[in-house]
Order: sequence, then C-alpha cells, then structure tokens
Amino acid sequence: MEIRATTDKDLDVFVDTLHAAFGRFADTPTEGGGVWWAAFEMNRNLLAMTADGRPVGTAGAYSFELTLPGEIVVPASGVTAVGVLPSHRRQGVLSAMMRHQLTELRARGEFLSVLLASEAPIYGRFGYGPATYTRRLTVPRHQGALALPRARRTADAPAAGTDTGSVELLRRAECGEILEEVYDRYRRAQPGALSRPHRWWASGAGRPPVSPAPRYVAVHRDADGVPDGYASYFLDEPDTLTVDEIIAVDDAVFTALARFVLGHDLVAKVVFKHFPPEHPLRWQFADFRAGQVSDDTDWLWVRLLDVPRALTARGWFMDGELVLDVDDLFLGEHGRYLLTVRDGKAECVPTDREPDLSLDVRDLGSVYLGGTAPSTLVRAGHVRAHRPGAATLADALFRGERSPHCLHWF
Repeated sequence: MEIRATTDKDLDVFVDTLHAAFGRFADTPTEGGGVWWAAFEMNRNLLAMTADGRPVGTAGAYSFELTLPGEIVVPASGVTAVGVLPSHRRQGVLSAMMRHQLTELRARGEFLSVLLASEAPIYGRFGYGPATYTRRLTVPRHQGALALPRARRTADAPAAGTDTGSVELLRRAECGEILEEVYDRYRRAQPGALSRPHRWWASGAGRPPVSPAPRYVAVHRDADGVPDGYASYFLDEPDTLTVDEIIAVDDAVFTALARFVLGHDLVAKVVFKHFPPEHPLRWQFADFRAGQVSDDTDWLWVRLLDVPRALTARGWFMDGELVLDVDDLFLGEHGRYLLTVRDGKAECVPTDREPDLSLDVRDLGSVYLGGTAPSTLVRAGHVRAHRPGAATLADALFRGERSPHCLHWF
C-alpha cells in the first residue's frame, strides 16, 4: 500500500473515494453554488493506494486558526475527509494514514491538530481527545419569555449588559460580508473557536450559514450601527423555527437575538442547534424549565503534536507548578514535563522530577482548552494523580476565562 499526497488533478478521485467509504453519493450544488468539499486544500490531502493503483482510503486537512484561552490565536490543522472503503477496513489502512498525516503535520512545524469525530471510539487511539461540547436547546414558544434582570427593575440606570442596539432581518444572499466579518470578530475572542477562511465563505463550503442555502438572518447592530451579531434560521417543520447558530460579541447581543427568534409568530417551538453548555440564557427565562436540553455531545477534538509548544502557547489565569508524565501510545513516545505558570505565561521543560499527574496525550488534548476538568478524568480512571491536591491544582490551572465552544463544521 502507498500513501501519497494529492494534487488538484486528484479532486474527483478523492471525492468519489470518500463518498464510497461512507456509502453516499455526492451532493449537487445548491442554488448559487457551493458543495461541502469546495474548500478542500488538495495539497494537504492524502490517498491510500493499493499496489495495483486503486484508491482505498482518504484523509485531508484544512488550514485553520484556533483561539486558545487568553484570546490567543494559533495555527491548527483541521483533519477531515477520513475514510476507508468497506472492502479494506480493519487492514491497517486508517492507522497508516493517520500516522503518515501526523508525521507530515509535525514536519510542517505544527503543534496542534483538531477534528470532528464521526464516531467517538475511533480517534482516541490516535491521540485525539474531546475538548469542546455542544447541545441542542428546544424552547416551546409559549414558555420563551425572557425576564428582565433584577438590576434593571430596581435601578434607574440600565443594568450591565443592557442591549442598546437594533435587529435587522435580511436574507442569506444579502449579507455574506456581514456574516464573515461578525464571525471573525467573534471567533478571535471565543476559546475553542476556529477561523472560517474567506475561501469557505466565497465557495459556499460547509453548512449554513456558510453555504448559500436559503436562510433568514437576523443581524444585530450596536448603537453606532456596526454589525456585532447574527442569528441564522429557517422553518424546517410547519411549527418549528430552527436556529443554525447565533454569533454574538457579548451576552447582551446574544440575548437580543434570542429574544428576536423566540418572538417569531406562528411558531410552536424554537430550536437552537448549537447551544454553549454553560451559556446563561436558560437563567434568563421567566420559566427556568422552558429550555429542554438534548443531543449533549462532543464537538471539537484536540491533538497535541508538541506538548511544550502547545502548553506555552495558551494563556493561563493563575500561578502554579505541575509535573506531567505524558504517554503518546500511537506514536510510541513518552515525556515528562515541568509546567510552571507565572503571570499568565507558562514554561514547559523536560524534567526527571516525580510526576503529579500521569496521562495520555489524548487526555491532555481534552483538558487543553479548559473545557474538561482534569479531576473528571482522574475520577474516570483516565488520569492518575500521584499526590493529594494535584487534580485540584490542575483544575485551577487549566481552567480558561470562559468555557470553550466551537460552532464550525468541517
């Protein structure tokens, strides 16, 4: 078997092989163009070939930026389009492609890789760990009233976070530049968020609102008329309004857009498809039980390719020291590192000191963005704490300024 890089000439073969691996047929472009693979970077994709030249597996990568705790933006490879023909599964093709890809990413000087897992059991063995989570929130419209904050009811001055802007209703085809600009502003401040490069918007790659599929878009503008949020939505059933995503630069803008969609006439329920796990909206309902949570699941998986570089890249919010004993079983590597945090910056160097925590690189990926507490993994038996208080200290160190969340589909 040969694993080789692809070129633009391989696009049709790559797409056909990928669809065959999943038992699907290629979509046709929507009105206005756009298919989900339109943003492929063919110089970053791989084909697995048999000895007689038949393609049997695919793997790809996008060039993204990932926002880390501390509003630090770094490059990250977005692994995608991974598939093996049913006739060649469980023959080592997938492992060979993943090992080849990780080696290439390191050769490019990259220290982080991310993906969305189609099946949760697959990617842990390659060193990826779930790092952000998302859920669906369904709100019966008759229960969707938002209560005024107590501070606003008891003081003459507006409460902190009070919205002073306006909402304008547009169609998807009318506001492409606004969506791109607002999303980019949002993702730079949101830990766990990925960039959406211009070529994605220009080619209509991905899912709505990136794709040109018909959508209504509620655009929020601040008091000066500058767009600072949007909600993309559609009616997918006679009585259900479904929100693809709400993008907002702060909680007040999110609340204003939520109030807009919750007030839509002739709708029995509103569904928020990607609702951040720790978002305060549920506390703003007059009826706390109004929001019904479902589809609570993982989203972005993270893989560290260079532990010291990754740990020194992110921001930190308290001082402390930890010795981490890290196994990378897939690549057959092991390292012990002293992590020292002072004044928001970290130093990470090899050490022979006794470890505070022993963990696999996949577990380090899970805690990296601050969305998974190390103590949870200790209790689950994934991570071993070697002294009392080590897990508590790790929880405090790895916690970010806000919960990580990723909306981008790739």
